Amino acid sequence: MVVTGYIRDRILYINLSGEMDEYSSREARSRCDRLIDENSNVKKIIIDLSEVAFMDSTGIGFLIGRYKKADKLNVPIYVQKPNFSADKILNLSGIYSIIPKAE
Repeated sequence: MVVTGYIRDRILYINLSGEMDEYSSREARSRCDRLIDENSNVKKIIIDLSEVAFMDSTGIGFLIGRYKKADKLNVPIYVQKPNFSADKILNLSGIYSIIPKAE
């Protein structure tokens, strides 16, 4: 899992690329948390899932953890461009009720 981030217009964009499973999520959690901590003054966070080839239930836990971190900072968080299978998992889990899709 490759994690990159950048800021544009006070929005932190976090791009994930690769497979989101239990093995890869540890480093991704650490990197994302670091990006959020270093940029706590943003007005929102968007996690781009367009390059995530595979996501299992670990991805749900990953997103909930980042949501909790952002919520403590009063920063809304969104997901963007999940592929069909990831979108299905996220929809079935009900995660969109707390982390909406970015438009």
